[in-house]
Amino acid sequence: MRDPKHESFLAAYQPCHEPLMRYCSALAYGKMDAEDLVQDVLLSAYQRWDKIEKKGQFLHYLIRSARNRAISKWRRKKFRAELLEHHDNKMLAKEVSPEVLLDIQILYRALDRLPDKQREAVILFEVTGFSMKEIAEIQECRVGAVKTRVSRARKALKSLLEERAERLPSMITSLKSIAL
Repeated sequence: MRDPKHESFLAAYQPCHEPLMRYCSALAYGKMDAEDLVQDVLLSAYQRWDKIEKKGQFLHYLIRSARNRAISKWRRKKFRAELLEHHDNKMLAKEVSPEVLLDIQILYRALDRLPDKQREAVILFEVTGFSMKEIAEIQECRVGAVKTRVSRARKALKSLLEERAERLPSMITSLKSIAL
């Protein structure tokens, strides 16, 4: 017997899968397991499926939910070193070179030093591939504010990365390619 709730949820989730995985992978790095975050978000969304009003903006709902869950978990977790090792081992299993792994670690440290809204905007834009308009909807602000956040985040990252600043685009591309 087919469950209409289950089928409608899966149909809505299908186009959201890849962007949500990219976002959660980038968001969770060194702080929590990305797969656990995705599972928590999906379980919660499924349980609340009938109450979600804007099903056409389901991806935005999932992104906000992932951000909120991650913040809650970060406040409770103290296992950062173990998680970093876990993520590094997963990347090495994907045959990521040690040089690329080091670049990604450095990039994450720099991202962690950005203000929350800037970090989220640059991850959504550069890693997940959202448009400025979509990010504005997710962050509940104007497109101009998102452009400013992304621009300031890029500038801050270049400053924080100092001698690696010229490699920032390739570092982001590396991150994007393994963030699934």
